[in-house]
Amino acid sequence: MSEFLVSLLGERLVNSEKAEVDVQSLGAKLSLVGLFFGCSLNAPCKQFNASLCEFYIRFKKASEHKDNLEIVFISSDQDQKHWQDFLQEMPWPALPFKDRHKKMKLWNKYKVTSIPSLVFVDAATGKVVCRNGLLVVKDDPKGLEFPWGPKPFAEVVAGPLLRNNRQTTDSSSLEGHYVGVYFSAHWCPPCRSLTRVLVESYRAVKESGQKFEIVFVSADRSEESFKQYFSEMPWLAVPYSDEARRSRLNRLYGIQGIPTLILLDTEGHMITRQGRVEVLNDPECRLFPWHPRPVLELSESNAVQLHDGPCLVLFVDAEEEGELEPAKELIRPIAEKLMAKYKAKEEETPLLFFVAGEDDMSDSLRDYTNLPEAAPLLTILDMSARAKYVRDVEEITPAVVEQFVNDFLAEKLKPEPI
Repeated sequence: MSEFLVSLLGERLVNSEKAEVDVQSLGAKLSLVGLFFGCSLNAPCKQFNASLCEFYIRFKKASEHKDNLEIVFISSDQDQKHWQDFLQEMPWPALPFKDRHKKMKLWNKYKVTSIPSLVFVDAATGKVVCRNGLLVVKDDPKGLEFPWGPKPFAEVVAGPLLRNNRQTTDSSSLEGHYVGVYFSAHWCPPCRSLTRVLVESYRAVKESGQKFEIVFVSADRSEESFKQYFSEMPWLAVPYSDEARRSRLNRLYGIQGIPTLILLDTEGHMITRQGRVEVLNDPECRLFPWHPRPVLELSESNAVQLHDGPCLVLFVDAEEEGELEPAKELIRPIAEKLMAKYKAKEEETPLLFFVAGEDDMSDSLRDYTNLPEAAPLLTILDMSARAKYVRDVEEITPAVVEQFVNDFLAEKLKPEPI
């Protein structure tokens, strides 16, 4: 275990007294590590840190699992004094301020998109145990549910569900259905826009004969807002008054922002977290139930995924529909191989794959990342790290792409700034 933690965190951490902490000394009993992503200048981070300190001190004092848990602070501070002052408030160690490369790797590995964020991971494997630790601290202040591992969807959602005609149905009615778990709120304009499209998609899928249901998990700020918003929806909802169940569903899927649409198969296993993108990209629902595709054509609706982590983007000289197919076929086997490898390890793939033609979206991306106008052009873009990797060769072959991907994953490529 200690060898894995060293590979994940490095050999040394630092504590509030500026002393080094040997990662291998964190304890043989350690089974869970909470990675606290935050910044001293962020008010919600400061507020959550106070709650986390109370939780941590209580857990270390009273829990029978006190030796099984450690927290590590992963800072996005740019100023060392601000970082050091914030660290003074923490009873746990942190990644060294200067180890920015390791910090960025962790941000990408665990798909952190907002702060504060607390991700609990298995100390022996690094696999995510719970993605939404903020709700753990809120819902389980005494740490009685340690280690907060995932439970089956059917167990978490269990209970009555509402229809907008005020009738109720039991969650057991979802058995054998594809299910969309829809996290949304009326106060959120992108949510309302997605809801209008999703209503049409829902009806189209139901009319095609598929067993499909959606469960709305509200993030509205009042029951009145919930009722007004839910009146527009033809599907089911967790009762607004059942805050505990809504919170457990948020925790189960590590929701960091809305709107989010999680798609589940008929056994309750996740198909994709990108239901929002899939619905917007496929208004006729031809690809339902929207299993992840190895290679995507870059578009306005899926460009948001460029911010989810490193992305390979192959730019080609294609203006007409269908001209991107040869490019997709070129990189599809490499993408499929990588997806299968990480699926077998029950981990998310570390790289998404796109092809981009000649259009306004591609032009905007080239301008934003300051890429040359060459085509074909093979790139890996890491927006969160503001880094790019470019392979400008006359002929792009499967061997060239695979070597580029392998070198990136092995950290053999030198990044250029975006």
